[in-house]
Amino acid sequence: MKKLNLLAVLVIVFFLATSVSNATGVRSALNEYEIAPVEDLHMGKQVKAIWTISYSKEEVPVTVVKRNTIEGTEYVVQSDYFVVSYYSNAAGFGVKETRRSWSEVPKKVNKAVLNQEEMQNQRIISPNKMEDEKALGLIASYLPDLINDGYTHILN
Repeated sequence: MKKLNLLAVLVIVFFLATSVSNATGVRSALNEYEIAPVEDLHMGKQVKAIWTISYSKEEVPVTVVKRNTIEGTEYVVQSDYFVVSYYSNAAGFGVKETRRSWSEVPKKVNKAVLNQEEMQNQRIISPNKMEDEKALGLIASYLPDLINDGYTHILN
């Protein structure tokens, strides 16, 4: 229970600290989000934890799956329309393409939804390795920027 309260406080702090302004207002609804752990699942050996990020009560939340790999920790963010990974290791924290074996989204659909230029911009978000709470806050904040304007409705 203490961890859940700590997570809620961290999410609120990140929300207040990472308000993103957009002149068009298209993404203004994506400034608010809720992160919730998914419990009571048999996750297997590679999957260490699962969370959901909700930007709206009307839409299906995106799922974040934590996987430990040889290179470090990967947070696989997925929905029915896209999949992308954020990594955390000694080189820092940033975004990268998801391994094909972890993706159920067709590559053509994924490329249409994700903004390739923003993928390059987010390659290194921080030079530091991140703990789960901070990584989830950064993912929730930066993920909307990865989605092309024509597809932002899938988050809200």
